Amino acid sequence: MRSISVRRSLFILLCLGLLLPALRAAPNLAAVLDRYYEEYLALFPIDAAINGDNDPRYDAVWPNDIGAEHRAKVAALCDKYLTTLATYDRDTLPPADRLSYDTLKWSLSVRREGTRQFFHLTPVNQFSTPHLTFAQMGAGASVHPFNTAQDYRNFLRRARDFSTWVDTAIANMRAGVAKGIVQPRILMERVLPQLEPMMSADPAQNVFFKPLEKLPAGLSAAEQAQLAEEYRAGINSVIRPAYARLHTFIRDEYLPHCRPTAGIGALPGGEQAYAYTVRLQTTTNLTPDQIHNIGLREVTRIRAEMDKVQAQVGFKGTLNDFLKFVGTDPQFSPYKTDEEVLNGYRAIEGRVMAAVPKFFRHLPRTKFEVRATEKFRAATASAEYNAGTADGARPGVFYVPIPDVAKFRSPRMEDLFLHEAIPGHHFQLSLALENTGLPRFRRYDANNAYVEGWALYCETLGKELGMYADPYQYFGMLLGDMHRAVRLVVDTGMHAKGWTREQALRFSVENEGGTPESHVAEVERYMAAPGQALGYKIGQLKIRELRTLGEKQLGAKFDLPGFHDEVLMEGALPLDVLEAHIRAWFAR
Repeated sequence: MRSISVRRSLFILLCLGLLLPALRAAPNLAAVLDRYYEEYLALFPIDAAINGDNDPRYDAVWPNDIGAEHRAKVAALCDKYLTTLATYDRDTLPPADRLSYDTLKWSLSVRREGTRQFFHLTPVNQFSTPHLTFAQMGAGASVHPFNTAQDYRNFLRRARDFSTWVDTAIANMRAGVAKGIVQPRILMERVLPQLEPMMSADPAQNVFFKPLEKLPAGLSAAEQAQLAEEYRAGINSVIRPAYARLHTFIRDEYLPHCRPTAGIGALPGGEQAYAYTVRLQTTTNLTPDQIHNIGLREVTRIRAEMDKVQAQVGFKGTLNDFLKFVGTDPQFSPYKTDEEVLNGYRAIEGRVMAAVPKFFRHLPRTKFEVRATEKFRAATASAEYNAGTADGARPGVFYVPIPDVAKFRSPRMEDLFLHEAIPGHHFQLSLALENTGLPRFRRYDANNAYVEGWALYCETLGKELGMYADPYQYFGMLLGDMHRAVRLVVDTGMHAKGWTREQALRFSVENEGGTPESHVAEVERYMAAPGQALGYKIGQLKIRELRTLGEKQLGAKFDLPGFHDEVLMEGALPLDVLEAHIRAWFAR
């Protein structure tokens, strides 16, 4: 008996000897996720400001995220945590941890792949790059606070880092010229007038002087005067010269080397770079050809729906005639002032909020506002949503670009509100931020296919929410849906099939109406951000597919508010992860 006991003890000790290294290698996942997010914020500190995390470590920093050192640190971070995740047996994790595991593994893998691409050599465009983000922050109504004297000084410290970023951008673009990796000339021509107001010494022209209009009330007059002098000196010695250096470089040195082509596919490494952006933006393994064909099928389907609306309102003529009528008739430009436009959206908000409790069990606590887009960027901006903070310090904001109120068209108002505001981005982003049960990276992280796919899905909820009673508003939704379908065709067309800018404009006009000029900003957006516009329709189709699957499988037992909760409350999951999660919920 004793020998059996000894052998058993030896066997147990042997098993423990084999097991303990594995246990040591796989620490508590929650602790790993928390450490990861802290290290992530150290590399991407602006995300802390966006998320309302007023951590003093990040309040005065602008990352040089296009520099070689920063990119190497990002790669090391991804490698480190991919190695850590590999120590876990995913299948033995609880369901909530499996969602975190799958989401983080996808995020790390795609971010690691991004460090191998060439986009650091093309860091400036007219659509969405740091020179615009920094100006928006400096205007005083964005994510950087201007409540205390220290806030002002923190921004000046950010400005010194931004000046370093500008110099790195110039060096990188020079390196891009040497490798034949440059931006389209027309995009850089758009950048020059964006930079010029930031170079101005006139406070009426330069948004960076805006915070001086409302200095902290708690300061004495002398302290306010000292702070104002210090802040003006920073604008004049750091910010304005940085924008001027960038402007001079682009105008005199970079533009002559810029390309006439629209897409990146023909650039050295362009095919691989576009394949990467497609994976990043859709969270799928769909190829550009597959996405192009999905877009063509959706264009055909939506055109048939448009024909039905035209017949309903009794309009005689071709569909293109009807598109022109909706795009030009004065009855669809009813507003005289910017405030009338904003009040129109606020009226939609009231109607939507009266209906949403029937479709959602969880409503966000985060406050919400409608604002006009700042004039310095309104001409090239799209309608957009900026997330609020879970602590209530900053509301979620639906920004409406109104460059010329006389040309503002009303038929797109209801679907845009459903998409950008409620229950689109405001519900999705706010509910994730407020869900403190999620790991922080899942509360704050995002992927385009989920975030924009959800918002576009919300446009299709309009009739259920009591919207689109006016057939022209329903037609506006179809215009929006067509717009996202056209994006699939045009984006892949330019970047994978060699389409020109003019081909993209023609396809847009043929299927959305208007003139080539009316589509310039959107087509040039796709040129500036390859793949970014693909996630909307791909995400929408997946969420709608999952809802249809649930309705078919569960019949009368299908719980629509519950489905919406399951989609929303887990954060921005990659589409494959979302599908597995929802299918498991159906099975339960």
